[in-house]
Amino acid sequence: MTQPISILLCALGGEGGGVLADWLVDVARRAGHPAQATSIPGVAQRTGATTYYLEVYPLPHSQLQGRLPVLGLNPLPGRLDALVSSELLETARQIGNGLASKDRTLVISASSRALTTAEKMAMGDGRRPEGPLLDVVAAHSLRHHVMDMASLCQQSGTMVSAVMLGAIAGSGLLPFARAHYEAVLAGPSSSAKASLRGFALAFEVVTRQREQAQYVEQVMKPAVPAPAAAAALPADVAAKFPAALHPLMGLAHQRLVEYQSPAYARLYVQRLERLLTAEASAQDSTRPVTQEATRWLALWMAFDDIIRVADLKSRASRWTRVTQEVKAKEGDVLKVYDHFKPGVPELAALLPQGLAHRLLRWDRARVARGQAPWSMPLKVARHALWGMASLRLLASLRVLRPLGSRYATEQALIEEWLRGIEDATRRSPALGLELARCGQLIKGYGSTNERGKDNLLHILRHVCGPTSQVPVAEQAQAVARIRQAALQDEAGQALDQALLQHGAPARPVKEQPVLWMKNPRLQKN
Repeated sequence: MTQPISILLCALGGEGGGVLADWLVDVARRAGHPAQATSIPGVAQRTGATTYYLEVYPLPHSQLQGRLPVLGLNPLPGRLDALVSSELLETARQIGNGLASKDRTLVISASSRALTTAEKMAMGDGRRPEGPLLDVVAAHSLRHHVMDMASLCQQSGTMVSAVMLGAIAGSGLLPFARAHYEAVLAGPSSSAKASLRGFALAFEVVTRQREQAQYVEQVMKPAVPAPAAAAALPADVAAKFPAALHPLMGLAHQRLVEYQSPAYARLYVQRLERLLTAEASAQDSTRPVTQEATRWLALWMAFDDIIRVADLKSRASRWTRVTQEVKAKEGDVLKVYDHFKPGVPELAALLPQGLAHRLLRWDRARVARGQAPWSMPLKVARHALWGMASLRLLASLRVLRPLGSRYATEQALIEEWLRGIEDATRRSPALGLELARCGQLIKGYGSTNERGKDNLLHILRHVCGPTSQVPVAEQAQAVARIRQAALQDEAGQALDQALLQHGAPARPVKEQPVLWMKNPRLQKN
């Protein structure tokens, strides 16, 4: 018996999964085939995807002699003809649910990733490796096409839904001509033209893959996107460092010039030169200590503050991204409000040390008296002239950033970390490498950032410092284990246990004010 062609579409919020489902139904109806689609709403904040299930009957109405097929409303495990997904982890997740099968299912997936909430919440690097995900796709599909859909979207200026439609058309899964698909997308608007460009690019990519029988038969390998243009690294700087460091250093140098100034980027280079000199006597020519510190030093030097936030929120690229996400059309009125709640620490960060300390003491006194920390909630209209002007004015204060207390504090802590790496590297390259890796403890903002810096300094001072009770021969291994423990939980219980196990003191307990709360029931009486 002739069976319907079953397709499961998986898309993230705002990617046009519902539009894609409607397009496919329209294509089938234009070609004279029965089709039906249902949807299962997903959730926000990247904890899942919205799925759409379609069934298309392979025979047209003209051959059915007035009869209508019965089409299903939900996918059955192992009975899918096609699984189409805009995100690699979502593809693997649906395969893990048993929906795809090696003897039947065509898998079309993006090679790009959008990190899940669980991946972002990890204290360390919580990203899922792509290799095992690609292996799952290859092992549980009859045929598969994995492509860089994000790059195709960028080239064509369209949403991923049009690219996915082109991939489906190019796969030959459905008995429709290319003209049927293009007729659905056609229109005089600029968005329709962009959709056709994205459709054509994906169609050509999948068609080429189908023509390469050897590629289809061999074990799936990760799709390698076109390499991005490397950030320019000054020639005099590049000559001082191994070639392996140039790509990452180029990005870091560019980021720090944008963040502060060319002089600040030169300070970054000078700091790396110190590590390179300390590592000169090591036998490893790849300079692993310098290589490890390259990334973490750049991230720490470009610390987040209200100046940086204002700069990012007022950029034209952000407005373009928001416009695309909400699918604003020409002539639509788009209003964007940014909410800020700066407190005393954020304001004190911009002031000189003396004024900053006085302001912080005043706020701590308020908290000790049972009052809430002072803050100033703001609602800034990004779309209005005054809102944009205020954000750009705040962003322009970056020239004054070196005069602020936060800048001085961060530079002092960075210098202490670098001196620790230098001294450790001269004694033991393995220990220097582990201390360089501790840079990943510095992440986030607010209390998370402060906690990471406290943990790093505690390791630096009490595990491998002059007063350390940990034997020198065991310090590298101890630092590695303690760093991993610090990344396990925010409370730091695993960190304190690891410190004690290796003979180092636990972190001191910070003073917290005792707040007495009035009983509301007694107040009523």
